[in-house]
Amino acid sequence: MIDHLEYNSEREHLIIPEYGRHLQKMINYAKTRETKEERNKLAHAIISVMGNIQPHLRDVPDFQHKLWDQLFIMSDFDLDVDSPYGIPDKEILNERPERLPYPQNFPKYRFYGNNIKTMIDVANTWEEGELKEALIFTIANHMKKCFLNWNKDTVEDDVIFEHLRELSGGKINLLNADEDLTDATSLMRTKSKYSSKSSSNKKSHQKKSNTNRSRKRY
Repeated sequence: MIDHLEYNSEREHLIIPEYGRHLQKMINYAKTRETKEERNKLAHAIISVMGNIQPHLRDVPDFQHKLWDQLFIMSDFDLDVDSPYGIPDKEILNERPERLPYPQNFPKYRFYGNNIKTMIDVANTWEEGELKEALIFTIANHMKKCFLNWNKDTVEDDVIFEHLRELSGGKINLLNADEDLTDATSLMRTKSKYSSKSSSNKKSHQKKSNTNRSRKRY
C-alpha cells in the first residue's frame, strides 16, 4: 500500500529541467558534503553525467566550460568546488538584456515598407550617372509593384514619381522623365503565373480524386 504520493507540484523547482530531477538531487547531495575533496570528486562525476545527457553540446565550442557554468547555475551558485573555468557571476547572469533599438519610424506610405525608404536614401548618396538612374527606376518599379499589391488596381506612373520625389526629400524627380515604368500587367504577371499554376494543380488533383472514387470496386 502506498502511504504517500509525491506530486511534481510539491517538489522543488528545477532550475534547468532538461537535466531532470535526479541530476538536481545529485547536485544537492554534493552541496551537503563536508570536505572540498569529496565535493570536487562529485562535481567531476556530475559533469560527466551532464555530458552524456546532452551529447549535442559536444559540438559547441568550449563544451566543458558550458557544463561547469550550468552546474553552478543548478546549484544556485552555492556549490564550493574548484572549477577549471571559475565561477560565473550571478548578478551578470541575472541582468536584463538591453532594449533592442527597434525602428520606430512611421512612414506616410506604409505599403512601400522601410526597405524602400532605405534604398531611396542610398540612391541619394550616389553620384549622377547611368548606375544611379538604373537604381532609381528599379526602385520606382518596385514601388509600383508594392502599390499594386496594396491597392489591387491600376496606378499612374506620375503617382509613383510624386511619392518617390516626396520620400527622397525632393532630390529624385522623375515627373518629367521620358522613360515609363513597367506596365502593371508585367509587374503582376509572376504572381498571376504562380496563382494559376497552383489553381491548375488543385483542379488536377480534384479530378484525379474524383476519377479514383468513380472506379468500380470488385
